[in-house]
This record gives sequence, C-alpha cells and structure tokens, in this order.
Amino acid sequence: MTVCNLISKLQLRFTKVLSFGFCIILLVLTLSTPALAQERDQMVRFAKIKVDPLQLVEYTTALKEQMETAVRVEQGVLSYHAVADKSDPTTITILEIYADSAAYQTHILTPHFLKYKETVKDMVKSLELVDLNIIGIAKKPDH
Repeated sequence: MTVCNLISKLQLRFTKVLSFGFCIILLVLTLSTPALAQERDQMVRFAKIKVDPLQLVEYTTALKEQMETAVRVEQGVLSYHAVADKSDPTTITILEIYADSAAYQTHILTPHFLKYKETVKDMVKSLELVDLNIIGIAKKPDH
C-alpha cells in the first residue's frame, strides 16, 4: 500500500466519522428543539397567598381539590406545587405551570376554578401573582 493510498483511506474514514458526528449533533438538536420551544412557551407563575388563620384547613382543602382536578382534567395545566411557610403556615406559595398562556386563560374559566375562587374569596387576605421565566430545569427522571 502506498502512502497516497493510506492517506486517501484515512481521509475517507475521517470524512465518515465527521459525517456520523454531524448526524448525531443534528439528531440531538432536532429532538431537543421542540422541548426547548415548549419550555419557552410555558406560562409559569407564583401565586403568593395570605390566608385567614381561622380558615386555613378549609382553604387547603379547597386548594387541593382545585389543583388535583385541574391537573387531571385540563391538558394545559402541567403542574402545581403548593407550599406553606414553616414559620407561618398561613403564607402559601403556589408554583403554577401551564402549557402556554392560552391554557391559563382556559383554566381560569373552568367550573372547578370558578368554584375554588368562590369558595375561598373570604379566606384569602391577600394575593400576589408573579409571572416568571424558566431559566433552567434540573430533575431526576420520574420525579
């Protein structure tokens, strides 16, 4: 085998490896782009709520019912995470994630959400809604 033939074969192998690598990169980008676009379109919000201490049990019951129903029956309601301040359980923060703003607009007109709003109207002392942008997500699979 001449040096020229050896160089030619090496160039061919290098070209195949490079082409394969390019295909892998292209595949990864193609598969991840919809996920990135979906995250970018999501509507994420904190609801910061102060609840009347005498009605806290009733409030949390109404909240859990609304959250569970919304996630179960609404395609665009992706998740809720409700937490209470350890030092003041009447201070509740809810992380709400919707597929997009249209899903949120649909959600606030549903019978279960309207029932929740009517039920808790005299329990909630203050409500602050904070719209957020996702800047990163890290989670274990299946969690």
